[in-house]
Amino acid sequence: MNVKVEKQFQVSAFFTFFLIHSSQTGIGILNFQSQVIKGAEQDAWISLIITGVTTQIILYIIFKLLGGGTNDLVAVHQYCFGKTMGNILSILALVYFWLASLTVLRAYIEVIQIWVYPTIKTWQLCLVLGLTFYYVISSGFRTLTGFSFWGVILPSFLFLLIYFPMKHTNYIYLLPAFSHSLSELFVSSKAYTLLFLGFEWILMYYPFIRSSNNKDISKWAYLGNIYTFIVYLIITLISFLYFNQEVLKHLPWPTLMMVKIVKFSFLERFEYIFIFIWLLVVISPICISLWACTRIVKRAFSIPPKATLILLLIAEMIACICFKEFKSIDHLFNFTANVGIGFVYVYLPLLLIIKLIKNNFIKA
Repeated sequence: MNVKVEKQFQVSAFFTFFLIHSSQTGIGILNFQSQVIKGAEQDAWISLIITGVTTQIILYIIFKLLGGGTNDLVAVHQYCFGKTMGNILSILALVYFWLASLTVLRAYIEVIQIWVYPTIKTWQLCLVLGLTFYYVISSGFRTLTGFSFWGVILPSFLFLLIYFPMKHTNYIYLLPAFSHSLSELFVSSKAYTLLFLGFEWILMYYPFIRSSNNKDISKWAYLGNIYTFIVYLIITLISFLYFNQEVLKHLPWPTLMMVKIVKFSFLERFEYIFIFIWLLVVISPICISLWACTRIVKRAFSIPPKATLILLLIAEMIACICFKEFKSIDHLFNFTANVGIGFVYVYLPLLLIIKLIKNNFIKA
C-alpha cells in the first residue's frame, strides 16, 4: 500500500523541520495569551511544557502509523477499514483539514480589517489571497515547501523585536509560581494545544519527503516541534512579564499590542509591517492543509488535484464571506479547535491501536 512518489517531486528530509514548524505557526500566535492565561494564569508556561511533551508523543504515534507499508493517511484507512469505509474516513479528515485552512484565513482577514484596512470588504481580500493560494498549491509540493522555508526564516528576524517589550517587563507578574492545580494547568494546556495543531498534516505529505530511513524524517519533525515550543515559550514569558494578568485576560491581540510600542524615526506604525510580513507565515498552514485535501481526493478517487483545489478555494471564499460577526468567527475557531484536538489526541491513538490489532490478526 506504500505510495510511491517520483524523486523529482520529493524534498529532502531536512525540510521536514520547516514544514512542521510553519504548519504550527499561524494566526494564533497573535492572540493566544488571553486564552491560555484563563486556566493556570501566571503558571501557564508549565502547561506549555505539558503540551510540548504530548505533541512529541503524538508525532511518535504518527510515525508508527506511517510505517509498515502504509505511508499516508488514506493508505492507513484503507488498510484498517477496507477501501470504502477507509475512503469515507479520509473524506472526514479532509473536512477537518479544510476547516483548519478556513479558520486561519478568516482570522487573518479579521486582523487586516481591524488593524489596517477597516473599510475593505472581505470578498476583496478573499479574491487576492485565493489567487495567491492557487498559485502556490498548483505549483506543486516543492514550491509549497519553499514557501514554508522562507515563512520560517524571514519572520524569525522579527523575534529581535522582543528587545522593546523586555525593557518594560516586571518579574513580579510571574509570582507566585507553581500555585495552580493540575486541572487548571490542563485547561491552559488545552488552549496551547490549538497552537500546535498542523503537524498532523505530515500524514499526507510524508511520501513526498526523500530519505533513506524513517528515523531521518522523524528527527527533523521532532526538532521542528521543539522549535515551535521554544518560540511559544519565549513569547509567553515576555507577554506575562509585560502585561499583568487582568489586562492580559481582556486583551484581544496581545502580541500586536507589544509590537505597537516599536518605534523607529523613519517608521511610526511598525505593526502594519509586522502584519503584512506575517502573511508569509499564514500562507504555509493554509496552503499545506488545502494541498493535503487535494491529495486525499486524488488518492481516494483519482480526481485531478487542480479541479479539487478550485472547488475547495471557492467553498472557502464563500464561507469566509458568510462569517461576518466576531462571535461567529470565534465559534468557528473553537469548533475547529475541538475537532482538531479530537482528531489528534483521540482518533490517531485509536487508529494506531486498530492498525496494531490488524497486524497481529494478519500474522496469526
